[in-house]
Amino acid sequence: MNSKILLNSIVLFITATTFAQIGTRFPSEKKIVKDPVTGQELIFLTTKSAGDSKTYPTHPQWTSDGKWLIFRSNRVKGEAMAVNEKSGVLVQVTEGGYNGTLCMAQKSMKLYFMRNGQEGKMQIMEVNLEAVFEDSKSGKMKPVSAYERVCGTTNPEMGASGDMAMDADEEKVYFRVGKEEAARHLAAGVLIEKSFGPRNMGAGPGGIGSMSLKTGELKHVISVPFQIGHIQSNIWNPGELVFCWETGGKSPQRTWTVMADGSGLRPLYPEADFEWVTHEAVISKDEVAMAIMGHRKIGIEKDSPVEVAADGKIRNPVNPGQESNWGATGTREKPTGLAIVNLRTREMIIAGQTKSGSGLWHVHGSADGRWAVGDDFSRSLYLIDRKTNEMMMLTTGHKETAADHIHPTFNRDGTKIGIQSAMLSEDNRTMNICIVNVPKEWLKRKVK
Repeated sequence: MNSKILLNSIVLFITATTFAQIGTRFPSEKKIVKDPVTGQELIFLTTKSAGDSKTYPTHPQWTSDGKWLIFRSNRVKGEAMAVNEKSGVLVQVTEGGYNGTLCMAQKSMKLYFMRNGQEGKMQIMEVNLEAVFEDSKSGKMKPVSAYERVCGTTNPEMGASGDMAMDADEEKVYFRVGKEEAARHLAAGVLIEKSFGPRNMGAGPGGIGSMSLKTGELKHVISVPFQIGHIQSNIWNPGELVFCWETGGKSPQRTWTVMADGSGLRPLYPEADFEWVTHEAVISKDEVAMAIMGHRKIGIEKDSPVEVAADGKIRNPVNPGQESNWGATGTREKPTGLAIVNLRTREMIIAGQTKSGSGLWHVHGSADGRWAVGDDFSRSLYLIDRKTNEMMMLTTGHKETAADHIHPTFNRDGTKIGIQSAMLSEDNRTMNICIVNVPKEWLKRKVK
């Protein structure tokens, strides 16, 4: 190949991957490998180093037909991708970028997200995935306007961000608003919380707004005196929200719930000072899973190795959450593990905990109540039978040097778990999208 042809090929490749339109297809990268320790099959749906990352466990990963997973990727920078679990084919599903969370409808083949508009406004966008996949397969794509719809636009003074969730009735979305907007709706005399912990996060006020997907009508849901994070809806129960007091670590009171009309605001799990609660996820109509961390040694607040970063914030050079500034919390002097809270009875149970190490960290559960799942600092994945309390390691060796954590999430029927993994990464950081099936022998167990 002469230099001119080579140059043209490079230009065409860069153009295709940088300016590709919605519906652009990429060949399958699917690869099935066996975990070298557990022997479990790991179904890697992506294997290239393309900056892949899955949606957070607070949100569905699969489309409503259960055939596609939606994820973030740098294959086309700033755009979202879908991968077909059976064929492995990859399809670009946005064009023009997105901001924050990708929300998959579960009653229709629709994708929702925020997009930066003009003058500080944010657009709530809808994508008709069914039409995208059909036209992509036939090779007859239309302009992006044929697949996208602007549901509405936020006012710039709202300070809306892409931390967004879709209601179970799929008629509205909820999103975080800025401090000024939150302050306007906060009751007089409420004490505004200051930052908490070494990451200088958590200061209030914070708030949640909503938008009708049919009319674009905007409403204010709630204001609180602290920083809000991880907004999620109960996708089985319309009008029910769960969110957290975000500090980047231990919070004075991490988990909260509220109804869409602003009523019923309360702590989801009232935690003690010594408890380190994190990574809550709604897993069924009545239940929320969360981690009560047991990752710190007794006395860690006195002798924890720390370093001061260039931004002046304190970091631990080895594992997260070990900084002395968090105080005496997160040890195993008290019960810890994968906790499941009932939204109706308010009862909490500990489904399981690792014998040693950091303990379970990011957690999820199947909607039928059979299984719970969690990862730990070593990026190992553990499955728990909630009926027998048996726990097994499904996979390990996903590299502590990975760009992110593996973030396990069950599919809707509780038969498989989506994770992100750096196991195949040459640079020990880049992640791929991976599926781990619940073992067949466990699925065959009779449910009493």
